[in-house]
Amino acid sequence: MAKILVCDKVSQKLIDGIQQMGHEVLYKTGMDEDELVKTVPGFNAMVVRSATKVTEKVIDAGLGSLKVIIRAGVGIDNIKHEYAKSKGIDVRNTPAASSPSVAELAIAHMFSVYRFVARSTWRLRKGDDFKKIKKESQGHELFGKTLGIIGIGRIGREVAWRAHALGMKIIAHDPYITDPGLDYVEMVSLDDLLARADIITLHVPKTDKPIIGREEIARMKDGAVIINTARGGVVDEEALLEALNSGKLWGAGIDVWENEPNINPELMNHPLVSATPHLGATTSEAQDRIGEEVLKIIKEYFG
Repeated sequence: MAKILVCDKVSQKLIDGIQQMGHEVLYKTGMDEDELVKTVPGFNAMVVRSATKVTEKVIDAGLGSLKVIIRAGVGIDNIKHEYAKSKGIDVRNTPAASSPSVAELAIAHMFSVYRFVARSTWRLRKGDDFKKIKKESQGHELFGKTLGIIGIGRIGREVAWRAHALGMKIIAHDPYITDPGLDYVEMVSLDDLLARADIITLHVPKTDKPIIGREEIARMKDGAVIINTARGGVVDEEALLEALNSGKLWGAGIDVWENEPNINPELMNHPLVSATPHLGATTSEAQDRIGEEVLKIIKEYFG
């Protein structure tokens, strides 16, 4: 029997599944570093999502018992994964389970920005004139537009498939993938993508510096849109705000932010921004699939 520490909100099916496998589980959310350091000794596995930060101190506290840290999701930037590996602790994630949910949210933001969905809702609820809102909300169709996908891995391909069904033209850039296996996706250089795309959506891991900054925005088409459901920081938020205020960009859809949960209020409240609080994998279906992948990993290590 293994001892499993679950640190963030997960599907109840996952908790039930761990117990049915005969393992002991402590389901405790919202712990800071000090509480984690006190709690983790004696546990054989940790399960986290994006909220819990697995620092070097937390990893050190688990030495001797902790065998694996499981990220119930894709990105592992909230885990000091290289340090964990140097201490003999494996770090695993569930890369495929949430892809459809993230892809759907990216498409939802495209609709929201192009058709003023979030902005119109906000204006109606605060009592703006109905006819004025309608007059000022002439949007665009996604049909026929060019979508530039930066990162054509699992999530990027899910976005491409949906965008193709909507009649969009798909171009993509990925330094690691030359053939995504989709005949309707044209692989291009980053410069070409920036110059041609009406909408740019990012599906990449956390980066040390922004992929989209002032220079990249300057090379984009006037009136283009940026969608970020990847990781906060892959788009320079100050540069994005400047481009929205200047009219260079038509709008932006943002699910992930540089300093979550303390996000830039000016960007969040901007009338051209469709904003969500890191909801990419927050569907019941995605969480059930993530739970299934986590259970497979636990079974792999502990039977």
